[in-house]
Amino acid sequence: MQLDTYLFYNGGCADALALYQAAFGAQIHTLIRFRDTPDAANVPPEWQDKVMHGLFSLGSSAIMVSDGQFGQPPKEYHGFTLSIGADDAASGERTFNILAEGGTVLTPWQSTFFTTGFGMLKDRFGVPWLINVVDSVEPAAAPAPQEA
Repeated sequence: MQLDTYLFYNGGCADALALYQAAFGAQIHTLIRFRDTPDAANVPPEWQDKVMHGLFSLGSSAIMVSDGQFGQPPKEYHGFTLSIGADDAASGERTFNILAEGGTVLTPWQSTFFTTGFGMLKDRFGVPWLINVVDSVEPAAAPAPQEA
């Protein structure tokens, strides 16, 4: 059994893939446009170049993507966050800043009591991300308890 992630971008999939390549070096393995499908004649002209199906990877993790179905209203992402384990604070912050451009920062990039780098955001496509430095050895000190 295998669990896969499939994200829909309602027309912005190619731009999202370009962002993920810049942010964390996503490797695109599959990219099928609507114009390349057997049903291309039934696809509106403005959707011919949209992504019917794509697959990218980051390390050993793979994510499927699509522009979805033309004519459907955009949907917001709820109930999940994609988590990236960065090798160090500098690469984590770089990834965070690229993904945050045009998006919404939920938790600014910072050192915490559990890691040297952590932040949460929604990218400009509305996809929620958590960036966390893994194997961190020198997190910020936890605040001292305050006396009453």
